[in-house]
Amino acid sequence: MSAASSVYSRKNPFPAQLAVRRSLTGSSSGKETLHFEVSLSGSGLAYEVGDSLGIFPANDAAGVNAVLSAAGLTGEEPVESAGTNLREVLTHQVTLREPSRQLLAAILEKCPSAAELAELTDPEAKSVMDDWVDGREVVDILESYPQARFTPDELVKVLRKLQPRLYSIASSPKAHPEAVHLTVAVVRYELHGRQRQGVCSTYLADRVESRPMPVFIHSAKHFRPPEDPAVPVIMVGPGTGIAPFRAFLQEREATGATGPAWLFFGDRNRATDFLYEEEIKAWLERGVLHRLDTAFSRDQAEKVYVQHRMLENGAEIWRWLAQGAYFYVCGDAARMAKDVDDALHRIVKVEGGKTDEEAAAFVGELKKAKRYRKDVY
Repeated sequence: MSAASSVYSRKNPFPAQLAVRRSLTGSSSGKETLHFEVSLSGSGLAYEVGDSLGIFPANDAAGVNAVLSAAGLTGEEPVESAGTNLREVLTHQVTLREPSRQLLAAILEKCPSAAELAELTDPEAKSVMDDWVDGREVVDILESYPQARFTPDELVKVLRKLQPRLYSIASSPKAHPEAVHLTVAVVRYELHGRQRQGVCSTYLADRVESRPMPVFIHSAKHFRPPEDPAVPVIMVGPGTGIAPFRAFLQEREATGATGPAWLFFGDRNRATDFLYEEEIKAWLERGVLHRLDTAFSRDQAEKVYVQHRMLENGAEIWRWLAQGAYFYVCGDAARMAKDVDDALHRIVKVEGGKTDEEAAAFVGELKKAKRYRKDVY
């Protein structure tokens, strides 16, 4: 049964169970990256390599309590529009992270003296609003304006809806037909004098336990392996960007793909942050993976990233591309993917003997031919 024919979907998520949770990083690592295995048994859901798992998280109790305290409410009050109490709504239905313009406008209406909010609520000043709320949460706003009091329905109305998070699936259905594997960096930090955390990453790490987890399959047809198993593939996936390429390699092994495969992986330190090291080395030994280049940024005085390894191997990358290789990148869109794209353009220019314009046109043709595929976030 395909995901499309299952009774479960984004609108009707499957109540999945978390089967496995284990650390991928060493105890002395500055990061907390975990491997999860989510059971799809009995769901009728099916997925393909390259797809993502959508998860509807729940807010943590401490964060809900902080909002309730700042709002002067107990959480037991009924929310007429939701048919349940306020605590349930704050836990499962709204985000406590990104304050909305509607929340600021409502506070300004209740507290006309809060003139500083007038500019922020101006629809023409979106960038000013975005800069001001960046890093702030709903509790910060409510605590800053304690004189603004809301009824439960008023409060819920001006909060954003809690959205599902998408995680690249780190497994092949040919190897794990009734489970999906995930590679998740747990987000915890301090900002504006308060401990902060990623909603879904800490939901998985701290709060799921044995309770059902609402999930669905998000199809990503743009990020499939080549249809021809003999085609070479170059995969660039630092950090948790390794996830879909672990799935690719499981799929290649299961199908006996013959095309050469090259992986660029990077993280902070080899000793503590080489995610799936044993599996990757085993794939190398078995010939499932033909080449591996790593970049551990903190293992030397000068930081080295995957784009630097690409440039060091520019001539070989150009040779692979000339042989029809598909080029894949997964991970951070804002910095890493841009740096990798810049490196790719430079390689095409230098190794291909092209002008800037010709290099841009070549990369554009790669994209048009669907040989340059991205899964960035």
